[in-house]
Amino acid sequence: MEASSSAGSTKALDGVRVLEVGMFIAGPFAGQQLGDLGAEIIKIENPEGGDPMRHWRDFGQGDLWWHSIARNKKSVTLNLSDRRSHPVFLELVRGSDIVLESFRPGTLERWGIGPDALFRANPALVITRVSGFGQTGPRAKQPGFGSVGEATGGIRHLTGWPNRASTRVGISLGDEVASLFAVAGTLAALRHAERTGRGQVVDTAIYEAVFAMMESLVAEYELAGVTRGRTGPTLPGVVPSNVYPTLDGDDVLIAANSDPIYARLVKALALDELATDESLADHTIRGGQGEKVDQTISRRTRQLSTDELIRLLEDADVPHGKVFTAPDMVADPHYRARQMIVRRDVDGVGPVAMPAPVPRLSQTPGRIDSTGPCLGAHTEEVLCQLTGLSATTVLQLRDQGVV
Repeated sequence: MEASSSAGSTKALDGVRVLEVGMFIAGPFAGQQLGDLGAEIIKIENPEGGDPMRHWRDFGQGDLWWHSIARNKKSVTLNLSDRRSHPVFLELVRGSDIVLESFRPGTLERWGIGPDALFRANPALVITRVSGFGQTGPRAKQPGFGSVGEATGGIRHLTGWPNRASTRVGISLGDEVASLFAVAGTLAALRHAERTGRGQVVDTAIYEAVFAMMESLVAEYELAGVTRGRTGPTLPGVVPSNVYPTLDGDDVLIAANSDPIYARLVKALALDELATDESLADHTIRGGQGEKVDQTISRRTRQLSTDELIRLLEDADVPHGKVFTAPDMVADPHYRARQMIVRRDVDGVGPVAMPAPVPRLSQTPGRIDSTGPCLGAHTEEVLCQLTGLSATTVLQLRDQGVV
C-alpha cells in the first residue's frame, strides 16, 4: 500500500474546513495542498460549467490535471453572483475555518460577500485571497494570470538564453508558487485565529510571490549597478554548473560548485586539459573561464553513454542529475522507492498518475482519498448536512439556477 494513502492514519489538518471559491490554478492549487494535509475542501463552483480547469487541456479524456488539482475535494454548485445564494453561502461560512478565493479583486465585494460580510458571519474566519497584483495598489483590479505575475515578478526576464526573447519556465510557476505562499500564510493566520478568535485576510499577489524568489536582484541593481539577465542553463560565476550532452542524446546536469568537487570531476572524467591548468583549481578564476571549461567537459561527455557518465559521477561523488522527461520519472528507481508517483482510478479513464503529497510528514502523512469530483457531486449532501436545507429545497434552488 502506498504510504500516501494509508487508511485510518491521522491527518494534520483534521477538523479544518475550507471553502474554495476560485478557478484555474492560483487558489485551487493551494486548496489541493490543504486537502492533501487533511483539511475538508468544499469547492464552490458555478452551476453553469464549473471550474474551466475541468476541460482546460483535454487529451480526449478530459483534463487529466483536474483529477489531481481537485483531489480530496467536494464539489458544490452555488451561483455566488446570484444574491439568492448568499444565505446558503454565509451559512457555510459560519461552519468553516477558511475561505480561499482567487477572483479578481473587488469581485466578492461587488457580489455583496466581501470580507466585511464574511467576518460578520464568522469573526474567526481566515480569508485567503490569491490574485495577480494583490488587493490594493494601482494594478489591483487588472486581470493577472500566473504568466503575467511571472513577467512583472522578474522570472520571465531571467529565463532563457542571452540575446533571445524571454521564455516560459514550462509550467504555471507563478500560479503554483503563489499558491504555496498562500498556504503558508493561511496556516499562520489559522494558528492566530485559534489563539485569539480573530480572523484576518491573507493577501497573496502572484507577482509578489514570484518576486520573493528573486534573491538579491534589486540589491545588485541599486548597490552594484548590475541588472541580471538571462544566462541559459548556467549559474553565472559558478563553473562548472551546466547541462552536458551524452552519446545517447541525453542531457546531464553537473554541478561542480566547489573546488574539491571540481577536482574530483576533472579526475573522474580524465580531463587532462583542465587538470594541467592549475589556475582553474581556484573557483574565482574558473568562474571567468566558463566557456573553456564547459566546452572541454562537453567534448568528453559526448563520448560517454548516459549510464557511463552517471556511473563516473556517482563514483566521484559529484552532484549531478539527468534532465528527466516523464518516461524517465516513471522508470526511475528513486521515484519508485519514494512512491512519488501515485495512481488513482478514475471512472471512464482508468488509473491516472499524479504527484504524491509533498512534503512527507512522519506522523501525519498526506493522503489522496479521492480524485477530482464531477460537477456538483456533493451539493445535496453538503447543503443538507451543513446548512439545514432539505433535499426538496435544494432541488428548488437548482431549478432556479441558484445551485
